[in-house]
Amino acid sequence: MKALDIKSRCRFVHSLLFAILAAFPLQAVAQGGPPYYTNDPGTPGNLNWEINLGYMPFFYSNQSVSHIPDVDINFGIGDRIQLTYESAWLRVQGPSSAAKFGQGQSNPGIKWRFYDGGESGLNISVFPQLFLNNPNDAVRRGITPASEAFLLPVEFSRKFGPIDVDYEIGYQFAHKGPDGWLTGLVIGHDFAPKLEGDVEFYSQGTFHPSANQPTLDLGARYKIHRPVILLLMAGRSLEPTRSNQSYFLGYFGVQLLLPPRSYKADSSDP
Repeated sequence: MKALDIKSRCRFVHSLLFAILAAFPLQAVAQGGPPYYTNDPGTPGNLNWEINLGYMPFFYSNQSVSHIPDVDINFGIGDRIQLTYESAWLRVQGPSSAAKFGQGQSNPGIKWRFYDGGESGLNISVFPQLFLNNPNDAVRRGITPASEAFLLPVEFSRKFGPIDVDYEIGYQFAHKGPDGWLTGLVIGHDFAPKLEGDVEFYSQGTFHPSANQPTLDLGARYKIHRPVILLLMAGRSLEPTRSNQSYFLGYFGVQLLLPPRSYKADSSDP
């Protein structure tokens, strides 16, 4: 049975990967990453920092989980490698209990853009990440899951005229829980020198038991002033609202690019 399970999972991942490559066979400005769940092959650049600070609410029919805030820190090593650490202070509100607060899982990772086709070409990266419980009582209090995981996703980006497309697909190996998968697609356009708008389809789930959480959201990035970028996103589940399907999710925060001199100034910047 285990051999059959592994084969079926590999066929599933292969089929999704083949489908996306077939859908975009021709022509990378990165559009993924915060405020979206889908990541892209972009990296900050050698010795540069990208720091994302955001409020992330998830509202369900009988509970809510909010990141207040979510902290996502990225550091570039060379032009193609990124070191990442992400964690959040969580607020968990159950149907008949007082709100609980505590630190979420730690999420270290390393991204490598192993294929670089330039700003308008195909870019591909791999982004292995760990999801680890911290030495606190968050699991016992029901703030974080007992399972820990290793995520192995691949990211693609390509530009089609004025449209930027990012796609991510990944397999999650879980300890003390079911293995899972994720896939995400972001399509975006720069409407002005300082304003970018995007639409995202994202879905994640598990194999045994089989579960799926598809979401659709709209978002924007607005360059307030180098190096500060406003991040906005709001969406909901594509499934009927229930305990594991959100009727609202969002990201409201800022991105800091450091040091400022490492990033090009827009012509609209004073």
